[in-house]
Amino acid sequence: VQLVESGGGLVQPGGSLTLSCAASGNIRSIDGMAWYRQAPGKQRDLVANIFTSGRANYEDSAKGRFTISRDNAKNTVYLQMNNLKPEDTAVYYCKAIRVTRTNWNRSLELWGQGTLVTVSS
Repeated sequence: VQLVESGGGLVQPGGSLTLSCAASGNIRSIDGMAWYRQAPGKQRDLVANIFTSGRANYEDSAKGRFTISRDNAKNTVYLQMNNLKPEDTAVYYCKAIRVTRTNWNRSLELWGQGTLVTVSS
């Protein structure tokens, strides 16, 4: 199973970006999917997560600006980011939570390779 993020890039302050993360491989189910970010010299922090039930949670600075959504049939998670600020600049990582494979093997978490978001004028 692998996770591939896309959609990062350079955007001006106040602009918008949508990140995508597609999980592929021998997947039976994925309980939750999440976005984390890591700015230079800082730890990796949760931005938002969403579970099969549709329940979503957001870090405080993301509330009202970011929207996480998920296509369960495609094992894909999205992060719509609006009103971006320079402090949103970071590498954004996708995480799959409690992955069950078709052979019933399980992983507590799997990570993508990250996509860089730069907010600058």
